[in-house]
Amino acid sequence: MQSRKEAWAFDRVRFEAAWRAVGASHDNASAWLADRYAEEHRAYHDAEHVAECLAWFDRVRDLADRPAELEVALFFHDAIYEPLAPDNEARSAEQLRHFAREAGVPTEASERIARLIESTETHEATSGDAALLGDIDLAILGASPARYARYEREVRREYAAIDEASYRVGRARVLRGFIERVETYRTPRLAARLEAQARDNLSSALSALEQSEEGRDSVRNHQGETAGVGPGHQGA
Repeated sequence: MQSRKEAWAFDRVRFEAAWRAVGASHDNASAWLADRYAEEHRAYHDAEHVAECLAWFDRVRDLADRPAELEVALFFHDAIYEPLAPDNEARSAEQLRHFAREAGVPTEASERIARLIESTETHEATSGDAALLGDIDLAILGASPARYARYEREVRREYAAIDEASYRVGRARVLRGFIERVETYRTPRLAARLEAQARDNLSSALSALEQSEEGRDSVRNHQGETAGVGPGHQGA
């Protein structure tokens, strides 16, 4: 019986089509990307996440200014993922630049794609393809309650090296950050589909962190602390 990770194979055929569409002369990256997204320490940021992002992209492709470049950015945006590292997005963008140079992708296009990847560090873009990419990356927040609950469990597994009390503090900070945003999604079409469910999911997840006595004490006693590298950097 296939594991879930095996069932969600990286789509090398689709990647090659997008890669050639941005000017690549050959596919020099799909094998490397497939290996990265199959890394054992990934529970959420794996090939399934890429596939889910691509499925949302297909629904809103017509909104993209440069759809092929946005699609390539989706394939590369979590290429480097180390849960405790503060520079995953920058390193992923550098890998994109490296492979793009090798494959002859025009510099102007590769730089635009790299900037899209870098924008997912903060998800603060308010317009253009960067905002659309950010919304797609955060679509998991507005998933069904069952899928969202699995997402929370998967993120916890990725931070297995962090003790429970510290994790609760960091994760609560991340959840509050999303809840306190005026709007989770910048793209009206995605906001209409996802915003209300995302608010419900985030509020429920925060309540779950605080529901036990240990959780309440750890989260409330450390609300003002800065965790640094680690759970304070947990993103979607």
